[in-house]
Amino acid sequence: MKPAVDSSERLSFTEKLGYGLGDTASNFFFQVFNIFLLYYYTDVFGLAPAAVGLMFMVTKVVDAVSDPLMGIVADRTNTRWGKFRPYLLWGAIPYGVLGYAMFAGPDLSDAGKLVYAYVTYTMMMLAYTVINVPYSALMGVISPNSLERTSVSSFRFICAFSAAWLVGTFVTPLKTILGGGNEALGFKLTMAIFAVISIALFWVTFATTRERVQPKQEKSSLKLDFKAMMGNGPWLALFLAAIFTLMNVAVRNGAIMYYFKYYVGDDGSAIFLIFDKTAVFMSLGLFTMVAGIACTKWLAERFDKRMLLMTLSFLNAVSVAIFYVIPPDQYWLMVIVNCLGTFIVGPTPALVWAMYADTADYGEWKSGRRTTGLVFSALQFAQKLGLAVGAGLSGFILSLFGFVANQAQSDMSINGIRLMFSVFPSALAIAGVIAIYFYPLRDSKVKEIERELKALHGRAEEDAQAAPA
Repeated sequence: MKPAVDSSERLSFTEKLGYGLGDTASNFFFQVFNIFLLYYYTDVFGLAPAAVGLMFMVTKVVDAVSDPLMGIVADRTNTRWGKFRPYLLWGAIPYGVLGYAMFAGPDLSDAGKLVYAYVTYTMMMLAYTVINVPYSALMGVISPNSLERTSVSSFRFICAFSAAWLVGTFVTPLKTILGGGNEALGFKLTMAIFAVISIALFWVTFATTRERVQPKQEKSSLKLDFKAMMGNGPWLALFLAAIFTLMNVAVRNGAIMYYFKYYVGDDGSAIFLIFDKTAVFMSLGLFTMVAGIACTKWLAERFDKRMLLMTLSFLNAVSVAIFYVIPPDQYWLMVIVNCLGTFIVGPTPALVWAMYADTADYGEWKSGRRTTGLVFSALQFAQKLGLAVGAGLSGFILSLFGFVANQAQSDMSINGIRLMFSVFPSALAIAGVIAIYFYPLRDSKVKEIERELKALHGRAEEDAQAAPA
């Protein structure tokens, strides 16, 4: 059993929940993008799959610059609200408006639609960077205690996947009800609702959180900051793991709508209340994922985070691969296998984000430089790169296997969709496990670093108080 958290370092339930609601706000868009955006662009907005895949990849050039830049800017921000919290206040409205604009669906020519998609997608990813890099970095300074940060991370992902559950459960029936059979209108009105909720929740996070880790003041140097980050071995391992893991997520989530529409034969008819097969499948899977997330703190107190993450990720990869051999008429077997897999994988997002914060501590302990914003922004870029490459590959795979939107699919096209939903994401998940194998930090070392940094920060505070005015 690991040692309990010092009562003086405990965060209140209100603050943990308030922080978590920020990821609820993010996921009202993030999960829609993961699950529905490729489908929306091909089957609703009328873009070619390969063109969408290319767009997802090309636009990451902007993120390659904007994500680290935002981390650098946030690390150097100093306001009465702290370094990271102000961006939750300032960035919420642009985030909501641009997220809605992506689904506004203007009546344009084919070329005009593609340009519109490029512009709105790129602008939304910039808005996502401006608000989510500081939001993620906030977890690194909300508490100096690693176990308490793991608890905060659990709240974050319970809230995140609660939003994912709402998205997976209600988007398909909402777009049908609000659109009256017009999918484009249904998506547009549904995203307007999500935009308003997201803005409000980011403001709640701003109001309920505080920044407590105050690193010693040091001379600003981009060169030294990047050198410190690139010399951070644990961070490099998680950077690679993030790319593979999010490629896995993007490929599988991007295939869900196609898998159920064209392989399972879901025509949108309700099988429970207002919910069709796709909605019930996603709803139950995300519900069990939230149950898995709720186990994170209990597991993290008893097992090393690295080994736990590797084991759970591998078991999830096995559960995903099984879908390739499930016949299309075995719907409830699909639901059961999916629920087992999502329960197993549930704790992994909270574990990995707590490990991100541990790498920020490690970097300061090793180099003497605290680069929380840069560390989290570069890791967020790795995640966005993984999502973009995965989503881009999905578009290219659909095109390669001969997919034609809203038509009866060939055997080859159906096989491509099945591979996208099972074998391909499973292989990417195993690649992520291999990357995590090279993560060198064990929990005992994290506790040692935590104690030394606490003493260092205490001495720095005493020196600052003793200095003449």
